[in-house]
Amino acid sequence: MNKTHGTTRLPRRQALRLATLALALGIAGAASAQKYPDRPIRLVVGYSAGGGVDAAARILSARLPTVLGQQVVVENRAGATGLIAADLVAKAAPDGYTLMMGDSALLIAKLLQPKIPIDPLTSFKPVAGAFISPLMIVTGNDFPARTPAELVTELKTHPGRYSFATSGVGTVQHLGFEMLKQSTGSFVVHVPYRGAAQIVPDVVGGQVPIGVVSATAGLAQAKAGKLRAVALMNKAKLEGAESVPPLAAALPGFDVAPRLFLLAPAGTPDDIIDKLSAAVKSVLDTPEAATAAAAQGTLRAYATPAQLRRDMLDENTRWKRIITEQRIVAEGN
Repeated sequence: MNKTHGTTRLPRRQALRLATLALALGIAGAASAQKYPDRPIRLVVGYSAGGGVDAAARILSARLPTVLGQQVVVENRAGATGLIAADLVAKAAPDGYTLMMGDSALLIAKLLQPKIPIDPLTSFKPVAGAFISPLMIVTGNDFPARTPAELVTELKTHPGRYSFATSGVGTVQHLGFEMLKQSTGSFVVHVPYRGAAQIVPDVVGGQVPIGVVSATAGLAQAKAGKLRAVALMNKAKLEGAESVPPLAAALPGFDVAPRLFLLAPAGTPDDIIDKLSAAVKSVLDTPEAATAAAAQGTLRAYATPAQLRRDMLDENTRWKRIITEQRIVAEGN
């Protein structure tokens, strides 16, 4: 090989071959992106049909075909808080034909169970942020507090008097209320339920004084006068819940809500990611998607792949801090 000024220079013929190969690969990649997608896309959901994540996935799957020109098929792989679906997608070919509708629970699962093989920050490539699902703090009608400020005062004044119900240990509902406790220095006993279905009836019936539930579930009963909607845990306004103040009214900056997003297997080409992300944005920008999201009690929250990566990192940091400081462990550990 020839050397010039301390650097190694390839023979001209070898350099030409490498340049030709690089050009060929670039052309092949561009051609692949141009024809993508040329067959149906799987959108894997880690929960049963009919749930909130599934409903959000179907808002996209019903409308993405008009943008992408191919069918998007929702595939439910329920179990292990979404980890079965995550494992399937992480191991799928990184070609843009197998995607996952992920949510904040996936980030939390890795923190509570560090030995699981899936790492949401490295096993996937972010595609697009899609929705957030507002949470609501509800109480019985005889609870002393009616506003976020009164709730904070009541909890701080009477440590240990109250309990709060969520759909399980390590859920966003649980960790969000733990953040509230930490922010106010209050002590409230956690009552984990196996799912959310029984929480609202038990709050209405007085079996538990405070519940953290989806805004949709809480709002319906509040409008019927069966319980009190005290606060939304996120800052963004939810259609139909304009009268419910955010917890941030008493705790500035407080903002907690499950995030729903699209992921692809690590290694998926950037041009395919960009095409998918643009398609999601196009769908979310439509009035039809806005109406469908409002009907499901979700808020559109598009994020680019880069922004979604930052959001996931920020969330991971927040959940890790509260799990560590409050010494939260997964059930069964």
